[in-house]
Amino acid sequence: MRELGFIALLYIAYAASRVFADDALAPARERAMRIVDIEVTLLLDLERTAVGWFVDHDVAGLLAAYYYATAHYVGTAVVLGWLYRRRAALYPRARQVLVASTLVALVGYLLMPTAPPRLVGYADLMALHADSGWWGEAASAPQGMGWLTNQLAAFPSMHAGWALWVALAISAATTHRGLRSVGWAHAVLTAVVVVGTGNHWLLDVVAGWAIVLLAWQTTNERPVAPRDLEASASLLHA
Repeated sequence: MRELGFIALLYIAYAASRVFADDALAPARERAMRIVDIEVTLLLDLERTAVGWFVDHDVAGLLAAYYYATAHYVGTAVVLGWLYRRRAALYPRARQVLVASTLVALVGYLLMPTAPPRLVGYADLMALHADSGWWGEAASAPQGMGWLTNQLAAFPSMHAGWALWVALAISAATTHRGLRSVGWAHAVLTAVVVVGTGNHWLLDVVAGWAIVLLAWQTTNERPVAPRDLEASASLLHA
């Protein structure tokens, strides 16, 4: 129940960001254009090329839309549950990193609402494939429930941030090469998908990764108490 409480608080915080965040599109677009200017200077303005490729390759675009709408939540939840049941020593640190980095991102959404590429003239892959999925034209929110999502929460990208968290958590929890490869493939694929679907700028991805990586590096692992080991053992035998 305590762990469910943490998840509930995180969701409430995210919901509050949608309520209190400024939804004015003009300043959000101005911030997006500043990101574009920085990317042009750094030769990182790859969004139009990436989005155009997914538009031209219809099947890949549809798969990317499904990945964007699904993997972000399912992958994170599966790894979090796996750590809780099978890697009790690592779970507290991993959960703390996930919560802390998400809260930092929510502060960014409140203070700096930023428009994604799809709201400044780039193609919107989610809208293009809305008839083939459960989402509508408001990012990955279910049809008719666009009010559930903050469409100006582009910077930083926590789709990318949570995907990196998955890779870091799996790598810290196991030496199995296959599982580690899946984790890192998820992180890279998510980065490609969030940009290619028109939902994030490349610098959004970099910022999301930086927040999670900094949180991971600065969060100390909690010493494992005997009762934690006993609880872990009982779960394994359950």
